[in-house]
Amino acid sequence: MAGCDLVSAQRHSQESNFGIMSVHTMSATPAHRVSTGERINHEAPGRLEHELALRGIRLTRQRKVLLQVMETARRHLDADEILERAQKIDPGVTRVTVYRTLDLLKRQGLIDELDLLHLRGDRHFYESHGPRDHIHVACMGCGKVREFESELYEELKRQISHDCGIEITVSRTEVGGLCADCRKKRSS
Repeated sequence: MAGCDLVSAQRHSQESNFGIMSVHTMSATPAHRVSTGERINHEAPGRLEHELALRGIRLTRQRKVLLQVMETARRHLDADEILERAQKIDPGVTRVTVYRTLDLLKRQGLIDELDLLHLRGDRHFYESHGPRDHIHVACMGCGKVREFESELYEELKRQISHDCGIEITVSRTEVGGLCADCRKKRSS
């Protein structure tokens, strides 16, 4: 779908739903995707390892295990969950190794640290970068998190970059509201 057509479809969708964007009228295309679970950007295992190797960073056995855990996660994981999953693969993985590896990956720009609107307390979650930036959409009622990506988001970043004279290197957006199930529970 061309950019102008996508904008028209989304505006029409917004107008017909009283300002609530409906994703049901749009099919998933390269210009628009919504996760069915918590994560949209599942990567083939090995991308993080490849990126670190290209940068000349030593990959210990334990680091490889942590990269495997992060790349195969179907939801956002905090450090404790990463440690727990890694220790099932290699009991020798320590909490210190987890935090040092997370810090390394953040400094290299390969993962993001998220708070997901603090829906799950003060925990921080980690995800590797996918091919495109996305928006985290969270239900403030039940805590369900989904990911949304759209060419419109990319267009907005280009406009911000142009209007503000900044080269955008980091983009994190979180949107909170009530999902259909929670709205239904409230009205009954």
